[in-house]
Amino acid sequence: MTAAPHLADRVLFIDGEALILDKPAGLPVDTPRDRSISVEAMLDDLTFGFKRAPLPVHRLDRDTSGCLLLSRNPKSHKRFQQVFEAGLASKRYLAVLDGVPATERGTIDLALAKVSSAEAGWRIVPKQSGKRAVTHWEILCVENGRALVAFVPETGRTHQIRVHAASGIGVPIVGDAVYGRGASSGMLLHAARLSIPREGKASVEAESPLPQRFAAAGFGEG
Repeated sequence: MTAAPHLADRVLFIDGEALILDKPAGLPVDTPRDRSISVEAMLDDLTFGFKRAPLPVHRLDRDTSGCLLLSRNPKSHKRFQQVFEAGLASKRYLAVLDGVPATERGTIDLALAKVSSAEAGWRIVPKQSGKRAVTHWEILCVENGRALVAFVPETGRTHQIRVHAASGIGVPIVGDAVYGRGASSGMLLHAARLSIPREGKASVEAESPLPQRFAAAGFGEG
């Protein structure tokens, strides 16, 4: 990313408790070791009249774009975290796979665990003794030997969709440098929809349109 994005222009939802940000690909949520720009470093730009800066409730990978939930006060932060921990957050991701799955839809129930080594660093692998991870998926369209797939995860494990695509479906996400072949144009994974239920009031929810990099790959209108 050559310049810091104006995150205040990328707000999809806002009220007194929550803010949903359309996070661009290439921008990490937490400040990386090299201290390069991150969502965390720009939270003070997202106060919108409040004295307190918002806080991320969950995380998206650096190269994943789309809906990121921020809380605007400590009480809502705790409640939203509980919603995620209870598996009540509704999430929908879109990804371009580097090939076409053998079936049109399915459910992946594949436990995941974190492994690491000094040489290769850490990654997530399928492992029977790992944490249960469940993802529903469906092909939306096929272009030039690649498939645009909708993923709806029941659980929220680290790299869940990326590993489930590569090891559960058998076709990795385009541009995934860890579980696929990688690409200079980046990974085609997008958090397209997020909905968080709230007791006694309307849900916190937003949708993010497919970004330009998907259109460049032949999917969507950008």
